[in-house]
Amino acid sequence: MKILVTPTSMQPGKGDKVLQALREFSDDLVFNPLGKPLSEDELIPLLKECDGYIAGLDNITRKVIDACPKLKVISRYGVGYDRVDIEAAKEKGIKVTNIPGVNAEAVGELAFGLILTIARKIPYLNDQTRKGLWPRSSGIELKGRTIGIIGLGAIGKVVARCAKGYDMNVIAYDPFINEEYCHNNNIGVKTFDELIAQSDFISLHLPLTDRTKHIINRESIAKMKDGAIIVNTSRGGIVDEEAVYQALKRGKLGGLGLDAFEIEPPGKSPLFELSNVVVTPHTGAHTMEATDNMAYASIRNLIDALCGNDCIYVINN
Repeated sequence: MKILVTPTSMQPGKGDKVLQALREFSDDLVFNPLGKPLSEDELIPLLKECDGYIAGLDNITRKVIDACPKLKVISRYGVGYDRVDIEAAKEKGIKVTNIPGVNAEAVGELAFGLILTIARKIPYLNDQTRKGLWPRSSGIELKGRTIGIIGLGAIGKVVARCAKGYDMNVIAYDPFINEEYCHNNNIGVKTFDELIAQSDFISLHLPLTDRTKHIINRESIAKMKDGAIIVNTSRGGIVDEEAVYQALKRGKLGGLGLDAFEIEPPGKSPLFELSNVVVTPHTGAHTMEATDNMAYASIRNLIDALCGNDCIYVINN
């Protein structure tokens, strides 16, 4: 069977150890030659003769799926599948799988790292000190502050655990929230409006859907505390970047941490002008431990689905 592998951390020279498990299944592997997520026109020539596909953050549209008649399985290297046309895949009988929870520790730790980094203005102070300056600029302590977690899945729970270690007050909103878990872990259950009004820090851990697109917008920002800090390590489209930029400029928001953008790479975003904005290149899952775990899990899903074995992570049955 012919397999396309596009995640940048699973290319030859980077993921040779985990790729050996895939090579034992197939000796006909195709890799991503561009080192970035692929567009429709970049993806089709690589994928059109393949039976299976381990997918990074590529744009897997109906056009792509229609152009690949041999394709049987799309194994997402990650949790999100907003860049996959699920309905088109289902119509063609193509199974789509993901790997929920595998990278939760890595993404959750980065989210909390962004929170601490913004609270203490670490990038600004680092930059000024390197320039030979010796600024006195006060940050804020986390102890006693309220963090609101929107989306209390595996990643949100890691952030909650980190926040408890700093003696923060943790509240959460999730349409499918586990109230027993919240009760056992002293996490306050809130509505969306309650959470954004009460939080000093807001950490976003949601899939990108029609309901969640631009859930952080002018209207929701207006309801937040003055000086609130937002961190998004999920999907860029959840945040209206223009609305956040304007709120940061006028001082309504105190800071922003982004590991995901509406357009990736984002190019010259006006957000980069602001010293209270900290950005990373969608790197939440990129730890040595997480990349290995994600690679093995996506390979296992691919092989199970191609061979007709049980795979509990098929999302479009």
